[in-house]
Amino acid sequence: MTTESVTQKVSAEPAGPARDAAFDHALEVLRARRDEFNEQRFVPKDYIELLKRAGIYRASTPAAFGGEPVPPADFMRLIERISAVDPATGWVSSFGSALVYFAALPVETQEKIYAEGPDVAYAGGLFPMQKAERVDGGFLCSGVWQFASGCRGADILGIGLVGGPDTGGKPLTALVHPDDVEIVDNWSVAGMKATGSHSIRAERLFVPDEMTFVRGGAPQVDEPLTRYPSLAYAAQVLAVVALGAARGALDHVIEVGAAKSSITGGEAKGNRPAYKSGVAKAEAELRSARAFFYETSEQVWRKAVADEPISDTDRAMLRLCATHAAHVGRAVVLQAFDLAGTGAIYETHPLQRYVQDALVPAQHAMLQTHTYEAAGALILGLDAGIPSFP
Repeated sequence: MTTESVTQKVSAEPAGPARDAAFDHALEVLRARRDEFNEQRFVPKDYIELLKRAGIYRASTPAAFGGEPVPPADFMRLIERISAVDPATGWVSSFGSALVYFAALPVETQEKIYAEGPDVAYAGGLFPMQKAERVDGGFLCSGVWQFASGCRGADILGIGLVGGPDTGGKPLTALVHPDDVEIVDNWSVAGMKATGSHSIRAERLFVPDEMTFVRGGAPQVDEPLTRYPSLAYAAQVLAVVALGAARGALDHVIEVGAAKSSITGGEAKGNRPAYKSGVAKAEAELRSARAFFYETSEQVWRKAVADEPISDTDRAMLRLCATHAAHVGRAVVLQAFDLAGTGAIYETHPLQRYVQDALVPAQHAMLQTHTYEAAGALILGLDAGIPSFP
C-alpha cells in the first residue's frame, strides 16, 4: 500500500443533535438487521457508513487531522449501547478506537491517510506474526493472518510482521489496502459470527517503511488520547462488549419477568422468588463491574488530559477492570439464561444471541483468566510474567 490517502465517501454528522440522531438511527437499523448480519457472518459496508455518520470512526483520529477524539469512557459507553442490541456489531464498532495505533506512524503518513477525511474504518489481522523479506524501502509480505474482525467493511487493513533490530525486537503492523490482499472466508464459529473475523492472505506484497509501525509504539502526535495506554484501551473496548451483552440479556429477562403470566398460564416468572433474587443479584454484579470499569478509565483519562505520568499500576488497573468486565459480563448473561428457563435453548430465542456472543470476549488473549494473575502481580510489585502486560 502506498501513502496515498484513504478515500472517504461518508463523514460524521456535526457533533450535537444531528450526530445523536444518527447514532439512534444506527441502533434502530441494527435491531432490524442484526439477524441478517449474523447469518451472513459480517457487518456490511453500508452499515459501517451509518456508524461513520454517528462519529464512531473519527473518535480516535487525532484532532490534528480533523478528528474529534472522544474520552475512552464516553466512546465505550457508545459501544456498550451498540452491544446491548447486537454484541458482534459492537465488537466491530469497537475498532473505531484503533486509530490510536496510527499515532506511531510518521506524521507525513498520517496526513496522507486522513487527507480525505478523519472517518477511517480499520481492521487488523495481526497473528500469527509473519517474517517479511526486507527490501529497499520496505518489506515484501507473505502469509496468512487470522482474526481480522470487520475486514469486509474496512477502509484499511493491518497485518503483523516480526520485528528486527531496528524495532528493538518489537513486532510491526503493516498497513495495506483491502484490494491488495485476499480475504479468506473461514470464520466458522458459534459466537460473534457477525464480526466477520476472517483471515487475510498476501503474497509478496510490498509495504513501504512509512506504512509500518510498532503497535503501541511511541506516538508522533501528542494529544490526550495518544497518551492514554493504547494496549489497555484495546482490551477495554473488547471487554465493554460483554457489559453491553449483559445489559441486553438482563433487560430481556426483566421484560419477561414483568409479564402478568407465564407461557403456561401459571404464575408470572417475575413473582417467583428465585427469579426476583436472580435478577437483583445479576443487576448488582453488572452495575458493580461497570462502576469499576468506568471509574478506572476516567481516573487514567484525567492524567492523560493533564499530561501527568501514567504508571504501570494505572495500566494494570485498566487491564484488571477490563478482564473483570469481560468475565462478569459473561456470568451475568449466563445468569439471565438460567432465569429464562427451557425456552432459552431454542436457536431463535432472543437470549441465544447474547449467550453465544458473550462467551467470546473473556476468551480473548487480552482478557483471559491469566490476566487476573498478571494484574495481581503488578499490584504486589512483582513481575507480570507476560511481555505485553500491562
